[in-house]
Amino acid sequence: MEEEMLQFHEMGIDDRLLKAIADLGWAQPTLIQEKAIPLALEGKDILARARTGSGKTAAYAVPVIQHILASKQSVREQDVRAVILVPTKELGQQVHAMLDQLTRYCARDVRVVDISGKADISAQRPILMEKPDVVVGTPSRVLIHLTAQNLALQSLEVLVVDEADLLFSFGFEADVKNLLCHLPKIYQSFLMSATLSTEVQSLKEMILHNPVILKLEGSQLPASCQLQQYSIQCEEEDKFLLVYTLLKLRLVRGKTLLFVDSIERCYRLKLFLEQVGVPACVLNSELPIHSRCHIISQFNQGFYDYIIASDEHTLSAPKTPLPAGGSKPEKGGKKQPKTKGTKDKEYGVSRGVDFQNVSNVINFDFPKSVDSYIHRVGRTARANNQGTALSFISATEMPTHDDVKKSLVQENGECMLNPYEFKMDQIEGFRYRCRDAMRSVTKQGVKEARLREIKQELLNSEKLKTYFEDNPRDLQLLRHDKDLYPAVVKPHMKNIPDYLVPEVLRGMIDPLSEKTRRRRSRVLGLAKPTFKKSNRANNPLKSFRSSGQGGKAHKPKPKGKAKPST
Repeated sequence: MEEEMLQFHEMGIDDRLLKAIADLGWAQPTLIQEKAIPLALEGKDILARARTGSGKTAAYAVPVIQHILASKQSVREQDVRAVILVPTKELGQQVHAMLDQLTRYCARDVRVVDISGKADISAQRPILMEKPDVVVGTPSRVLIHLTAQNLALQSLEVLVVDEADLLFSFGFEADVKNLLCHLPKIYQSFLMSATLSTEVQSLKEMILHNPVILKLEGSQLPASCQLQQYSIQCEEEDKFLLVYTLLKLRLVRGKTLLFVDSIERCYRLKLFLEQVGVPACVLNSELPIHSRCHIISQFNQGFYDYIIASDEHTLSAPKTPLPAGGSKPEKGGKKQPKTKGTKDKEYGVSRGVDFQNVSNVINFDFPKSVDSYIHRVGRTARANNQGTALSFISATEMPTHDDVKKSLVQENGECMLNPYEFKMDQIEGFRYRCRDAMRSVTKQGVKEARLREIKQELLNSEKLKTYFEDNPRDLQLLRHDKDLYPAVVKPHMKNIPDYLVPEVLRGMIDPLSEKTRRRRSRVLGLAKPTFKKSNRANNPLKSFRSSGQGGKAHKPKPKGKAKPST
């Protein structure tokens, strides 16, 4: 079958584009690329559903660039030829980076700009007035520029909607409908999605014309041989106990994403891990876009092992109006959490963003929908890499868990989501440590840490935007996993005594090697003095002698009253 696969050089792609593909190390196309690129080059509209990490971005990026290169040979006038709509700013930057890599050898002929960032409209106006060939942006940002007449799409030839199943869930339905009024009557369209939801069907009717529908891979996630999925039922305290055990005993190895369902939970988990000596970054909608993208970039380069990300869009629900008369809800009712920070509505790291070489995904809080589970777990086992997903499930999350299990049943009747067999009684010795760490993370501590982190990242964001543009080497020194210190961190919490390690694991793991013990004891000022056998006579604990200044040994004074000097 591999011999019959259509290769990139057989698709009629420009040599400059083929050279860039070779530089990226793509030996052969993925299944979605092999099927979609030839159809796109024929000028057909495409609706493609393929699982996350299957190469969907390149499946539309290659034909878009090829189309522009071909049109430049006949059309001399410079104009915007392609628009790529994305649901989040993080995905916009990722798509822009991919297009930059593919246009490495034809950058003069194909100019690409990303307007999904948080830059001022006035700052982006001069860039758009130069009429770049490809514009990447969120629907709301593209519509703003169209309304302000900074952008004209009368010559548009290709429209791409990436992660189409997320556009409506991010609140872009009205923006997309208004945006379509500014488009010409004839253009080619691509809709790329990980799921075929009702929102995608609505977009298909609005945008596509007689499309070719590609439903690739029966499952929306990789097979069990590539992605192992587990779930364990546990309540709040047990969640922290399990995370402590998995990370401190290194039962989970490699780069790991931990998903929570709110910003407050994001910082609570980070501060808990600080207490036990596990550094981690946080990603949420309150952080500036420059900082978020820099964290993702450094994570991909291997700077950090753990990222705690909040998946806030799964919580979006219609606001309940106040009763007639504007009376406030009763005191017994639940108060809505107050957030001082400004949330970014176009934030989303669990969807579409290409975290590279992620070995594990831990759902600390179980997602609120099947689609959200697929997008979260899809951050690992991308391309042909192996991955593991572990979900913690409380009693209130069991109905959603059952829905996820039903959606993951294979054709042979087996479910891809298996129970995680973990003997909780083996780790009871860690429980008092976890309780101690949890008590140290108070509501006030979380609030202070949250404000401190946002202030620091705002400063970092300004530096990223100005200073680091001229000093790229210094950018590597900027870290985002520093301790926030909301409370006194107890040094003994960072170490695990051997007697607490479960007997089953003592021969398999060494949570604290001798070298690490020595290094950490030096940092904490607890280094023990070492005495060589040859110098046993100089050991003051053995000879009762101490060397004073000049290295002379002082004999101990005899007992009794000292005579006064005359």
